[in-house]
Amino acid sequence: MGWVRREQWAVACLCLAVLGVAAAGGGGGAFEDGMAVYIVTMKEAPVFHKRLELDKFGGSEVAAAAGGGGDTPSTSILMKPRHGPAQTMNYGSYLVRLQNSLLKRTLRGERYIKLYSYRYLINGFAVVITPQQAEKLSRRKEVANVMLDFSVRTATTHTPEFLGLPQGAWVQEGGPQCAGQGVVVGLIDTGIDPNHPSFADDLITDSYPVPAHYSGICEVTNDFPSGSCNRKLVGARHFAASAITRGVFNASQDHASPSDSDGHGTHTASIAAGNHGIPVVVAGHHFGDASGMAPRAHIAVYKALYKSFGGFAADVVAAIDQAAEDNVDIISLSITPNRRPPGLATFFNPIDMALLSAVKAGIFVVQAAGNTGPSAKSMSSYSPWIFTVGASAHDREYSNYVLLGNNLTITGVGLAPGTDGDSMYTLIAAPHALKNNAASPTELSLGECQDSSHLDEDLIKGKILVCSYSIRFVLGLSSVKQALETAKNVSAAGVIFYLDPFVIGFQLNPTPMSMPGLIIPSSDDSKIFLNYYNESLVRDEASNKIVSFGAVAKILGGLKPNYGFSAPKVMFYSARGPDPEDNSLANADILKPNLIAPGSSIWGAWSSLGLDSAEFAGESFAMISGTSMAAPHVAGLAALVKQKFPSFSPAAIGSALSTTTSLSDRQGNPIMAQRTYGNPNSTQSPATPFDMGNGFVTTISYPFYVA
Repeated sequence: MGWVRREQWAVACLCLAVLGVAAAGGGGGAFEDGMAVYIVTMKEAPVFHKRLELDKFGGSEVAAAAGGGGDTPSTSILMKPRHGPAQTMNYGSYLVRLQNSLLKRTLRGERYIKLYSYRYLINGFAVVITPQQAEKLSRRKEVANVMLDFSVRTATTHTPEFLGLPQGAWVQEGGPQCAGQGVVVGLIDTGIDPNHPSFADDLITDSYPVPAHYSGICEVTNDFPSGSCNRKLVGARHFAASAITRGVFNASQDHASPSDSDGHGTHTASIAAGNHGIPVVVAGHHFGDASGMAPRAHIAVYKALYKSFGGFAADVVAAIDQAAEDNVDIISLSITPNRRPPGLATFFNPIDMALLSAVKAGIFVVQAAGNTGPSAKSMSSYSPWIFTVGASAHDREYSNYVLLGNNLTITGVGLAPGTDGDSMYTLIAAPHALKNNAASPTELSLGECQDSSHLDEDLIKGKILVCSYSIRFVLGLSSVKQALETAKNVSAAGVIFYLDPFVIGFQLNPTPMSMPGLIIPSSDDSKIFLNYYNESLVRDEASNKIVSFGAVAKILGGLKPNYGFSAPKVMFYSARGPDPEDNSLANADILKPNLIAPGSSIWGAWSSLGLDSAEFAGESFAMISGTSMAAPHVAGLAALVKQKFPSFSPAAIGSALSTTTSLSDRQGNPIMAQRTYGNPNSTQSPATPFDMGNGFVTTISYPFYVA
């Protein structure tokens, strides 16, 4: 209970800070009817652009005289005074004063709440106002753009080998213990679990300094205490003002700190730059050792997404602005807008414009393409300056099988052991194993094996329990863990889930199971399985009651992976081009995605508080899929390029990644793309540039790693 109170206190402090700004600006109070968050961009150059002007015109001496160092980005310039002699003032503070002055003069005496000042990459602010007030601001000559805030959402043990890192980039850099050192990868996501061994800095004894160019801080809160950051995790902050002002922030789940209560941010961070050789143990089974793509790189976390609601552009822009000011080298965003931003072009939204300045500042920006495929123009990462990554399968698969009594074999997914020996076990469906008059067999929770109290243990003991996998599992209303607990409570020998026909379009990842079990991921195979089961039931002719269960099966375990040669292939959920220009779906004439990378069934670190995948709750690793997993693969590879060639611009890094891709799978055949949600492997055809961009990322043939 004390833990909950501490969280509420932290959120309350942030709320007071937000409302304090409002009171100073002439307004205050709660979110009122008709009010909304708007992002206002001003015409005056932001700090970084002003710095470029100074550099262009030899202004380094001026900046130094004003208090900035000649070798580091300076936010101080010599400004002309209104009266009297020249005086020195901080340019960033000057922009904030301009913003506040604009609000006071335009909305004199009216209510508003200023949430953020953006000053490094863009000059602007996020503010809670009415549409009428937004119109007033848009008419000011100092204002370039006013846009309604919009919502965003979140869109490994073997992939280093699949990408050729041990034989390529890592070797050239002295092995995984050196790969990426000195490079800071900034991740804008759901936070991080600082206690995970993937982010420890004491695994080796040699020197591992925090890069001198990084200037970020580690935010300290009750659930992210002092000492959470180290030489590996060099910075951590959180941004939630827009969410808190809207009243959607859930203090008990979302955490007003960099701490990751979702799991997604911990997972993506470990893919990009997690430590090398971390044992992956899930449900008591060992699945190998994990490594990030750049295991020696440093991680800086900017939390702007949350378990309860996703996130908002105003918070994301603040995170991007701060990451750039902190001098990260790479920005990785496994997030996309919930819908296409309004306006003349998709890439004229505040997030993309902030990222344009980030690229101009020399930061390589990677973004997930989105999980809205396989239809054309489904891309959720729009701008040519952003390096967009789609998702592919890799050559490792975890499959287990059920062998039926009629000699049919059906493939399943499940990180689980097999049944003992060669014996066949009787199958019994949960609705057929109820205690007398305990409940109606039509109740969903019974068919999904979520409650053992209504089941007859004497009837089930030693048999394989058959359960339905419905949309409720996808929504988190039912869980495999609970079904396994039910199976144990009634002494079942194993458990098999058949797929409800309404569950389509979802990638079912292999799920950890502490007892023999599997999920049949195909609706067609599920029908075959059910037909065999139902046809094997022996019923009384008079009453139609089941007399005996004739179906038998055995489960062949899925703890060891299989390696194939048809990978990579574009996953059905990976968003496709061409890039839409606007809501009318006109073509933007920009090739998207830039390339594809592993995104299917990826092992990665998992937060001890992670709730995003119920099946991995309480585990330290999780296997999940999506373009969210593909993007940090490329962010980590970009860190290796940056380490090898520190002077490479973002364009040069993107070119290096794009021109060394592969257009063939491991057998030398064209890369295929899945075309439908249902039975995607049966609807494959050769991938086009709108499916895979330049091709599949690879490091085996990188010319810049050849000695």
